[in-house]
Amino acid sequence: MVMEVMLMSDVAELGTEGQIVNVSDGYARNYLLPRKLAAPATEAAKKRLAKKQKEREVSRKMEIDAAKVMAEKIANASCTLTVKTAGTEKMYGSVTAADIVASLKEQGIEIDKHMIKMDAPLKELGVFNVKVSLHPEVESSVKVWIVEE
Repeated sequence: MVMEVMLMSDVAELGTEGQIVNVSDGYARNYLLPRKLAAPATEAAKKRLAKKQKEREVSRKMEIDAAKVMAEKIANASCTLTVKTAGTEKMYGSVTAADIVASLKEQGIEIDKHMIKMDAPLKELGVFNVKVSLHPEVESSVKVWIVEE
């Protein structure tokens, strides 16, 4: 037997949220419905899905707005990190994302070290622009000054 269900979230190899699909009775009853991945295709389910999508959109907009405010703070900040060097401007060690996060935290900006996008730790003196990914749609950069002690 075949049952018509509306997907309440994306299901791999079946469809995306909001799609109405035909699946076998057992698959719907034993897998999709108990996990709340789908609901019987009724008007009530359609209204519930529309409400869920609207709430998700509102929260996504709030997250983006908060990320933009944080991006502005980060763009206006700069980190000055002092490191020990050998006489020839060769650094002992390197500057990592954790060092940058600690410097930003001293300025009242709290971010996770995984938000900082660096290919490799910084190993030389100078000024660097380091990218910070606050949200998939919002990116900023912070200026990092590495000076000798």
